[in-house]
Amino acid sequence: MRAGLVQLTVGDDPAANLPDTVGMVRRAAREGADFVLTPEVTNCVSTSRTHQREVLQPEGQDRTLAALREEAARLGIWLLIGSLALKTDDPEGRFANRSFLIDPSGELRARYDKIHMFDVAISQTETYRESQGFRPGAQAVLAETPFAAIGLTICYDLRFAHLYRALAKAGADLLTVPAAFSPETGAAHWEPLLRARSIECGAWVLAPAQCGTHAVSGRGRARRTHGHSLVVSPWGEVVADGGTEPGVIIAEIDRAAVGEARRRVPALTHDRDYRGPT
Repeated sequence: MRAGLVQLTVGDDPAANLPDTVGMVRRAAREGADFVLTPEVTNCVSTSRTHQREVLQPEGQDRTLAALREEAARLGIWLLIGSLALKTDDPEGRFANRSFLIDPSGELRARYDKIHMFDVAISQTETYRESQGFRPGAQAVLAETPFAAIGLTICYDLRFAHLYRALAKAGADLLTVPAAFSPETGAAHWEPLLRARSIECGAWVLAPAQCGTHAVSGRGRARRTHGHSLVVSPWGEVVADGGTEPGVIIAEIDRAAVGEARRRVPALTHDRDYRGPT
């Protein structure tokens, strides 16, 4: 199977973002990708909850989702929309950060809501409170496809190794980590964490990312993201790196490499009960 990771620099206007996204998905398909993946918040990168309330839609009305389902069917590809920011019926008015797996007929095969919220103070000038605007998910998701069993995750989930181990032990041999990583934490932690999850699980890791400086047409401040979409083999090797500009990276995914890595280091079968710490 050939995977195509789409790296984007979307702004805060979903309608304006959509043509570039569709164009990149088509480009990945032209380059032979059977499975195309887009980053976290493919439809809208915004720091303003007020602006998000004005431009976001519920799942059933989201134009990006509808257009990309049509595109997957037209191209005959599997497509992971890394995530979309969507309105929900949450009583506090919070949004969902939701990943979608779409099959070659355009049908939705899996949904995953990001479990871990990015509530951090990286510096005095860079603070995030994702849980103020987004409700966390509570369900891990494993999706079966003809080419792999896929464990779906999103961005900050990456720091919670137990989620990935649970997915791998449930049968995942491919883990998706669409992201909009901050530049500071990205430079320090993005690649090491992705390689660690790959090594711990003996699984392929596909991590399409947002990059660059994101345009602000509405309220809120501009945001920057790290880029460097990565494909990591089950042995922890970086197979492809998207750099820091929008584009597409292509990689061959060999499912047999999962079995070989787990045969050489069968750590998923070596769990032991223990006491403590005290």
